[in-house]
Amino acid sequence: QAYLSYSNIAALTHLARKTGWDITKTLDNVRIWTHEDGAVLSFKVEMQVKVPSHVAFSLLSDFSLRQRWDRHFLTCKVLQVVSEEEKIYHVTSAPMTGHQPRDFVILVSQRQPCRPQEPYMVAVRSVTLRAVPPSPEFCRSEILCAGFQIHSNSSSSCTVCYFNQVTSGVMPYLAANLTGSSKSIEDTALECIKFLE
Repeated sequence: QAYLSYSNIAALTHLARKTGWDITKTLDNVRIWTHEDGAVLSFKVEMQVKVPSHVAFSLLSDFSLRQRWDRHFLTCKVLQVVSEEEKIYHVTSAPMTGHQPRDFVILVSQRQPCRPQEPYMVAVRSVTLRAVPPSPEFCRSEILCAGFQIHSNSSSSCTVCYFNQVTSGVMPYLAANLTGSSKSIEDTALECIKFLE
């Protein structure tokens, strides 16, 4: 478990540090970037939020609140509290047209910054839990690496960056999106900002 939580945070840090991101969309307070590396597509959503970074961190690290702003989350329940900084959740997501509803078993690791210039982090990856085997009503999907980095801008504002390394399990939700025919990423980002503020 210690290794899993370390590698969860390390994978998000590595993804955030990658170079070569291409900006695909800019709105007033949301910017969307993509990064292609062989067969792996990653995206980054950067949001400017008018709340202190520690407030954004406490709201975003509690995944039971996620349904309040992310319509892709149908249900989200805590399966196991591993430590103060690690929880395992079971998430179900609404079916997309022509697709079975999906479910995920995820480890969410949160970290406060050790130094002032470091970001708050909430890292997410799929894990296997014997107690929750795949069920026939859902298509069990995998999150390789996702999460938030929250950088403080001032005592009352912060930049929230959401990252996701896209697998085929998440692809149906994004395909329409990145080609520009759907505004789901933007809409979710705007809902997230509204929720945080």
